[in-house]
Amino acid sequence: MIRRLIVLALLMAPIFALAQEHWVATWAASPQAMRGLPGAPPANAPPANFDNQTIRMIVRTSLGGRRLRVQFSNDYGTSALVLGAAHVALREKASAIVPTADRALAFNGKASTLIPPGALVLSDPVDLDVPALSDLAISVYLPKETGSPTMHATGLHTTYISKAGDFTAAPALSDTMTSQSWYFVSGVDVLAPADAATIVAFGDSITDGATSTVDTNSSWPSFLAQRLHANPATAYWSVVNQGISGNRLLHDGAGVAALARFDRDVLAQPGVRWITVMLGINDIGFGTRQPNEVVTADEIIGALHQVVERAHTHGIKVIGCTLTPYEGAAYYSEAGEVARQAVNRWIRTSGGFDAVVDFDGVVQDRSNPKQIRPDFNIRDHLHPNDAGYKAMAEAIDLSLFAPKTASR
Repeated sequence: MIRRLIVLALLMAPIFALAQEHWVATWAASPQAMRGLPGAPPANAPPANFDNQTIRMIVRTSLGGRRLRVQFSNDYGTSALVLGAAHVALREKASAIVPTADRALAFNGKASTLIPPGALVLSDPVDLDVPALSDLAISVYLPKETGSPTMHATGLHTTYISKAGDFTAAPALSDTMTSQSWYFVSGVDVLAPADAATIVAFGDSITDGATSTVDTNSSWPSFLAQRLHANPATAYWSVVNQGISGNRLLHDGAGVAALARFDRDVLAQPGVRWITVMLGINDIGFGTRQPNEVVTADEIIGALHQVVERAHTHGIKVIGCTLTPYEGAAYYSEAGEVARQAVNRWIRTSGGFDAVVDFDGVVQDRSNPKQIRPDFNIRDHLHPNDAGYKAMAEAIDLSLFAPKTASR
């Protein structure tokens, strides 16, 4: 009898293991409206409307898995979006895919779907062995006019836009227009072990990776994902980047205000257990240019407190990240610097966060703490270069996450 029970337990073990698997976000990008982007579009910008075209976008996984699904968003559409066909594949190079690792996506068993304005859709899951830290090519065919697209502006990866036709299954795309933005795609989830989990990096352009080198995965969340994967105790954590360049806590602009997008971009991410929050510098800076949108240090502190409380309500832990130096930036002011220092004091000393990362101390010029170190300043005295972003990622204590996977 005992022998039979042991045999039964051994036979059932794989089933129990599969039952414990769950969906975890391995990549995400916060949706934006094209009309909300700051400044005029460049002369070679892609059209503000797609019609009978295929878009192939490159996204970088953080956590691997054996099964995946893709999320598409029509958050800012004014009419229903028709997805005529969609594929996901491992990317080989440029727009070329690995043909044996190409999967057609379905939606409720059908090759095409319609997404109402303001809605999103998840593809049916597909079996595909997805390595950690690998490139996926997501191709979508748009058979009808889309109108102004839901997008993520600072994609920092080359996107390929075809001439007329459905090329979602093509081994490579030729004669394309290119962009560095993502369109309509907003997330990729993988089926992962029970102890796998997600860290959401919630922020503005410094989290988004603005001014980092294109096609090199050099934002600080990307560097953090590399560190987590290289450490056996944290290898089952993913990092998804929910930064929006130009984003603010309390006012819309480049993307809706962070407090307004929190549920969509943080709470809705599968497997989220921790978030980092680095927001407020744009509230300070833009207030110097737009007097009707002046924001005080107390108001920023209040908004950050709301982020913490809302996360804690859902059992999510929060890392507070200090605001980095910006003297020399176009919107710098002495009054703004006073506000930045006040916000940073609160982040460091309030005790409201589950952990604090002092990005200010990491990138500041020791001879002038109001400025970024010269060797980290890319060009605008606001955004770090690749080396600065790497230093920021290296300042995060991985032991914060190790207990979650120490039993593996």
